[in-house]
Amino acid sequence: MANTTIVLEGELRTEFGKGPSRRMRAAHQIPATIYAGGDQPVYVKLPMKETTLALRHTNALITVKYGEDSKLAVVKDVQRNPVKRIVEHIDFYEVKAGEKIDVEVPVFVEGTPKGAAVAFVDIQELKVRADVSNLPERIIVTVDGLADGDKVFLKDLALPEGVELDMEDLDESVVTVEVPQDAPLTEVTEEQEENVPAIDESNPAA
Repeated sequence: MANTTIVLEGELRTEFGKGPSRRMRAAHQIPATIYAGGDQPVYVKLPMKETTLALRHTNALITVKYGEDSKLAVVKDVQRNPVKRIVEHIDFYEVKAGEKIDVEVPVFVEGTPKGAAVAFVDIQELKVRADVSNLPERIIVTVDGLADGDKVFLKDLALPEGVELDMEDLDESVVTVEVPQDAPLTEVTEEQEENVPAIDESNPAA
């Protein structure tokens, strides 16, 4: 669970547009916007290195400081350069202590299915609702001992305490365990080749 609050020291920004944004990034700063419900957004610039490291934590709770003020927020959207992959802009959403919010959490698989079976993730991210102080970074699905044809459905998930699914069809599969199509075919073909008797081409009656 993402219990640790990350602190980023930023500054208010008063310049907008592509030109100022390019100058900020050249100065190793990232332009960002903090949305706060119906209130006016707060526009800040954040240190590139520290902010990029913070983004490695999914659903991290971040305190953004600017001047004498600060806001508790979570990341809602990150814009990256499609070529260089550097962060170009971040949208934050302000949250309050004790508030429950909806977030998307990636699915991770652990364990080993039986035999040649492989686990395939059917839903890459799950929508969940949780307290801002206890947001999960990932949902773990264990596939130890599962066999070909087995599925793990939304209703089967063991969620962390205080986390609720915010999805409609609980009978939808999250993970499917299957033997890849080429695996059994290759094995059968090899066995068949070993068991086929040799043909004596010198004997026409063979």
